[in-house]
Amino acid sequence: MSTVKEQLIEKLIEDDENSQCKITIVGTGAVGMACAISILLKVRFGDELALVDVGFDIGSLYLSTIQDYFWKSVSANSRIVIVTAGARQQEGETRLALVQRNVAIMKSIIPAIVHYSPDCKILVVSNPVDILTYIVWKISGLPVTRVIGSGCNLDSARFRYLIGEKLGVHPTSCHGWIIGEHGDSSVPLWSGVNVAGVALKTLDPKLGTDSDKEHWKNIHKQVIQR
Repeated sequence: MSTVKEQLIEKLIEDDENSQCKITIVGTGAVGMACAISILLKVRFGDELALVDVGFDIGSLYLSTIQDYFWKSVSANSRIVIVTAGARQQEGETRLALVQRNVAIMKSIIPAIVHYSPDCKILVVSNPVDILTYIVWKISGLPVTRVIGSGCNLDSARFRYLIGEKLGVHPTSCHGWIIGEHGDSSVPLWSGVNVAGVALKTLDPKLGTDSDKEHWKNIHKQVIQR
């Protein structure tokens, strides 16, 4: 009789061999192309990658690897759809100011996505991500578990990078989280910041406060501004 470990591995192999993972990225600006490159660098992460954009000059550098289409139907039968499309944030403009323009964009693209890929999971990256994730869920009619927002993942990654930069330590050794809204009202969890397991608050209880002489609070300001 097979052990639990052997049965588990057999099940994973069986699922992997019988499943096809098509990923669609809607919006091929800087964020969309960064997602595409990251996916292409992951061996066997996806069997097929489709890029959808309103432009016709995107992706020419990648045509030897993937095919770049611009019709909505190219997303058909996707397992994952990453939505990065949206209006650009102007200098001095808050993410929340993009709401009306980007809600209109979501209304124009989400029905087609769901029509061609009714079983997909949607990852929303467009700003303001928290509001748009809710809007996409309502428009799509998909279960709440299949519409996900990127939330503060990017903020937290920036937070760790900037902590590492300040200390001269590689960011993989830095741990910290930003929670709340992805935007101006986000909250840094200074009490949870640690470097290789050492909590910085134990070294300086004033870390991240107005009375912090090393101005760690500025790191959060940089996270918001980037």
